[in-house]
Amino acid sequence: MPLLALRMASPAVLIDINPAGDMAGITRGDHGVSIGACTRQADAMRHPTLAAHMPLLPQALAHVGHYQTRARGTIGGSIALGEPAAEMPASAVALGATIELRSLRGTRMVPAREFYIGPYMTVRADDEVLIAVHYPEWSESTHVVFHEVARRAGDFALVGLIMLLDLQADIVVRAGIAWFGMGPTPIAAAAAEQALTGRSLREIAYADFAQLALSETEPADDLHASARYRRTVGARILERNLRTLAKEIEA
Repeated sequence: MPLLALRMASPAVLIDINPAGDMAGITRGDHGVSIGACTRQADAMRHPTLAAHMPLLPQALAHVGHYQTRARGTIGGSIALGEPAAEMPASAVALGATIELRSLRGTRMVPAREFYIGPYMTVRADDEVLIAVHYPEWSESTHVVFHEVARRAGDFALVGLIMLLDLQADIVVRAGIAWFGMGPTPIAAAAAEQALTGRSLREIAYADFAQLALSETEPADDLHASARYRRTVGARILERNLRTLAKEIEA
């Protein structure tokens, strides 16, 4: 529907999947949380399972559009659209989610980090439907950072950062970092994740680390902000959040 509204698509046939009740719902298993593609964003935002076991998602969902659109918009719709400045695709990338696609040929599972190939472009084939998104379990010792810079509440992000750090004492044992609004797709800062893992936050040179994380982004100039602005703000929010987290751990 967003592509229709933007006059970017004009399909000959539209199929309403709202009656597909088995494509909605949130379940938690041994390895994580699964969300059906037709699950409303508003329902997910209030779901106790996500609040307890996947707190990043309710936090990110609070920034998705407005409460009117969240009442109708779905998790699968946002993931499938792949808006580069949207919260749900970037959350899937940061968390290391897996996208479930189904067609008459069968079902396949695609890592979120391999799903997006360009603006509003994914690896989903024309005969495939996004059925569900599967989010892996993160430990209770995981610290979550969600920071979005936008002109107004509900606008797409000019710069967005999602960072999950699983800390044992102050050692990073697992990291998930993703940018949104910083390139043609949500972008995983894989090199920065690798550089953090196994190290103490006290060992990190925050300014240098921010530049490493930004090295994988591709910000562009547009009517809302310049690429330089996006890089500068991205560096500042990453540095600030790392410093804040380090102080919280020391306390």
